[in-house]
Amino acid sequence: MERFFKKFVSEEKGAITVDWVVLVAGVLSLCAAIIGSVQTGTSELTQGTGEYLESYEPFDGA
Repeated sequence: MERFFKKFVSEEKGAITVDWVVLVAGVLSLCAAIIGSVQTGTSELTQGTGEYLESYEPFDGA
């Protein structure tokens, strides 16, 4: 049993996996925050463009 415990403690493959899981979770969280921010900005820009086009009166050439 003691030999199994020493081998288990010295194994590093699981630690690397945990590091990658945490790293990927952080990157995905950052991506979600960026997408939310960009979506809000584009919605406001689209609304402003629509309001401008509704109020625009083209030049009739007269």
